[in-house]
Amino acid sequence: MSTIKLFLGLFLIAAAVFVGAKIIPPYFENYQFKDAIKNEATLDTYTSKNENDIRIAVFRKAQDLDIPITEEQIHVQRQGMQGSGIIIIRAPYIVHVDLPGYPMDLHFEASTENRGVL
Repeated sequence: MSTIKLFLGLFLIAAAVFVGAKIIPPYFENYQFKDAIKNEATLDTYTSKNENDIRIAVFRKAQDLDIPITEEQIHVQRQGMQGSGIIIIRAPYIVHVDLPGYPMDLHFEASTENRGVL
C-alpha cells in the first residue's frame, strides 16, 4: 500500500512540474513584454517616432521574446505633440498551451499609456 502512495505522490509531483513548465513561461514572457512596451512608450513620448515606427519596434521586441503576435495586432496611437502628448500601445495576443487531455488558450493584453510632461 505504501508503494502505491509513493508512486501516486511522485506522479502528482511530476504532473505539477510538467504543468508548471508549460504554463509559467508564457506568463513570464508577458511580464517582460509589458515592461518592454512601457519602456518603448516612455522613451517615444519624447521622440519624433511615428506610430508605424513604434509598432515595428514593439513587434521586434515581441519576436525577441517569442510572443505569438502579428504586427497588425499591435495598436499604437499617438495624440498631441512630442513631449506633451500621449502614446497608447495595446497588444492583445493568445498563447496556445497543449496539456495532455486539456489544451487551453491563454489570453494576454500587454498595454500601456504614457503622457508627456513638457
